[in-house]
Amino acid sequence: MSDTAESEPVRWEYFVTPLLLHNEAQILNNWGSQGWELVQIIEGPAGGNVAYLKRKA
Repeated sequence: MSDTAESEPVRWEYFVTPLLLHNEAQILNNWGSQGWELVQIIEGPAGGNVAYLKRKA
């Protein structure tokens, strides 16, 4: 039998933001400095790129 307590599941919060083509790195660096991690970039429904980010809640 183990004395190790069950660990709590990690809770995440998510954020979605448009990426302006001429400013992508600055936008991602800004969110990264606030603890957000990039998950994926996809093309948005109206064109342009959209970034999906997460961080621990």
